[in-house]
Amino acid sequence: MSLGYKKNERGFTMALALAMTTVMGIVLMIAIPKVATEVQREQEMNLIFRGEAIANALRLYNLRMGKYPNQLEELMKTKPRLLRQIYTDPMSDDGSWQYIYAVQPGPSGNTEGLPIMGVRSRSERDSILIYQKKSLISDWTFTAIPNYISPAVPEVR
Repeated sequence: MSLGYKKNERGFTMALALAMTTVMGIVLMIAIPKVATEVQREQEMNLIFRGEAIANALRLYNLRMGKYPNQLEELMKTKPRLLRQIYTDPMSDDGSWQYIYAVQPGPSGNTEGLPIMGVRSRSERDSILIYQKKSLISDWTFTAIPNYISPAVPEVR
């Protein structure tokens, strides 16, 4: 029983499907790194926003109370609140910040009860943006004391 194909037309649809799949694979190989770069750029912008919001809240807390808080949750207890919410670190897997303390921990390394004056990301990745003239994300500091290099609009490398 014939399906209406001539002998020399068989396999044409399969070859066309294979060619289209190959082209789509090449397009995806080009697009995925660009999308990943854009996602990281957005995460870095979010990190800068959150870090600066926490630094500003720490600065205001110090002005109001005359001391730095021992936990970030204390920023939420003031009236009016100094921070909309306790932001997480968008660049680290677990969302926790590395704290910058106003005093150095003792020889035991115990940081419990030490006043927090800033935060930094735990991520060790290289950044797409340049912030504070630094390209390693964990080097970006967000502190109540104005940074040594004033924060500016992030540059794109």
